[in-house]
Amino acid sequence: MLVGIYNEYSAKGSFRDLAGDVVAYERAGADIAYVAEVYTFDAVSQLGALAALTSTIRIGSAILPIYTRTPSLIAMTAAGLDHVSEGRFILGLGASGPQVIEGFHGVPYTAPLGRTREVVEICRQVWRRERVVHQGKHYRIPLPEDEGTGLGKPLKLINTPVRSRIPILIASIGPKNVAMTAELADIWQPFFFLPEKAKDVWGQSLADGAGKRADDLPPLQIEAQAVFRITDDPRPMLDAMRPTLALYIGGMGAKGHNFYNDLVRRYGFEAEAEKIQDLYLAGKKQAAEAAVPEELLRSVSLIGPESHVRERIAAYQEAGVTTLTITPAGATRDERAGVVEQFRTLVDKS
Repeated sequence: MLVGIYNEYSAKGSFRDLAGDVVAYERAGADIAYVAEVYTFDAVSQLGALAALTSTIRIGSAILPIYTRTPSLIAMTAAGLDHVSEGRFILGLGASGPQVIEGFHGVPYTAPLGRTREVVEICRQVWRRERVVHQGKHYRIPLPEDEGTGLGKPLKLINTPVRSRIPILIASIGPKNVAMTAELADIWQPFFFLPEKAKDVWGQSLADGAGKRADDLPPLQIEAQAVFRITDDPRPMLDAMRPTLALYIGGMGAKGHNFYNDLVRRYGFEAEAEKIQDLYLAGKKQAAEAAVPEELLRSVSLIGPESHVRERIAAYQEAGVTTLTITPAGATRDERAGVVEQFRTLVDKS
């Protein structure tokens, strides 16, 4: 099992400090460092800098929204980051959500599955240095004559990419999106992954997608995330997770249009998910946080005594997880590399 780490996109301090953290994580044995892109600084500039400052750790976008760049630009960017990192880049893609895409970027949030599929197809065409010709429902390359000047012509990437097949990670949790991910992607990144429920919630979708998977694609890898800390007093760190879970379960989207709320319901917390959402949308955020069930907090985290954490790591492995990406709970910047090293040791012993 590989060990991943997130670079905190909301952390205070200079980027040089954050880059120094990733260098320390590399020394501590982390395999992958991810940089998020929300409505933050862009991930690409940071990933380019990290590529120059590191030598072995893989770097990945988690995630680049599919709506905010053209498919060809996504492919060019991935090839460029793979070039400067000498073949260490992972292209993480996702649909994000309508609040960010429409509210911050001003772009319609339409057809996330269809657009993702076409983006993946175009990226792989670009990396193979083929002349890009794609006439899909959502993207048409070259642009048809009646939609532009008529001067567009098929072009291929000038540079030869380091790899003609850059790994593509897709973040997905909905049944149809997960099936598409299992069909097309190299890596699946679910959110709020609960190992014991994974087969019940996603098993059929994964099987449906795997049945359509191309023979030249390697087996699908699974990258799950969890907050991690060895402690004999887990409650304060579990409680510190409440605002994040309440935000996603209660505040990410409107009533009936919240992917994360739907997921928690599918995990069996239907009444709790509805209560959290009602409270959050009513502006009662603290009450929503208090309503997050402790069972859920414990199930989607790696917080507790070492024996408990080792059991949870085994559960992730049993569920097919190939990379565990952690956020060190309650750790200062000076402590984080040590926490990563501690987790690396636990994984190696598991």
